[in-house]
Amino acid sequence: MKKIDTGTDHLLLEKGDGIAVLTMNRPEARNAMSGEMNEAMQRILAEVEVDPDVRCVVLTGAGKGFCAGGDVKGMASSGDGTVGQNTIDAAIHKQRVHQRATSGKLFKMPKPTIAALPGAAAGAGLSYALACDLRVMSKTAIMTTAFARVGFSGDYGGSYFMTQLIGSAKARELYMLSDRVSAEEALKLGLANWVCEPEELMDKTMEIASKLANGPAVAYRYMKENLNRAMNGEVDDCLDLEATHHIHCGQTEDHRNATKAFVEKKEPVFKGK
Repeated sequence: MKKIDTGTDHLLLEKGDGIAVLTMNRPEARNAMSGEMNEAMQRILAEVEVDPDVRCVVLTGAGKGFCAGGDVKGMASSGDGTVGQNTIDAAIHKQRVHQRATSGKLFKMPKPTIAALPGAAAGAGLSYALACDLRVMSKTAIMTTAFARVGFSGDYGGSYFMTQLIGSAKARELYMLSDRVSAEEALKLGLANWVCEPEELMDKTMEIASKLANGPAVAYRYMKENLNRAMNGEVDDCLDLEATHHIHCGQTEDHRNATKAFVEKKEPVFKGK
């Protein structure tokens, strides 16, 4: 993996073998968001989305945490956790733009995204994890919405992602009570896809990422769009979209090579074409 300069130490980037690994890097603050991190996250996600050498994106946190969300200590010292020097309208617009460019980008980009949780994912940090297609958790990691504990309603799409993953009733419980969810419970609920020993977290994550990076990129692009549209679309719209994408994938070199490999009982080699 090659280290890439992001312009800040608050977000690290490594790329190699079709995989981009973004690491939120404020371990002393449990990787809580900062202005530098937010700006870099928005910019780097936009870059890796269109980078032809990146076919899978991994998001993780440095040290023992994933991301604690907003910097509550900073909010407490400033006396305002949302507006700052902006007008209310300007602050709302700024956050809308940033949310769409970060958690929205993780959810919608036409490449598989994986969150690797070495430790706590809280507040907006949890929203980032839930925005990804897949989640791998250390058995010592926890999830918590945390918003109610600091008088917030929630941001970065967590209420949408959680409701879609586990249903409205349980999502309301976790948002309103802000209970801590263990890795094992997260797995049972469907908030996590895999749970492993802490020392195995990145090996497991990179194993999955490598499989995705070497998979049929065109099919993944349309598969992800199908699944996202199915979350709140009409059934006829979903059927029509699936038909369009299925026929399109049938024209790809990947499909032709894979069907030939299947007949010959060989493993397919995908080129993303």
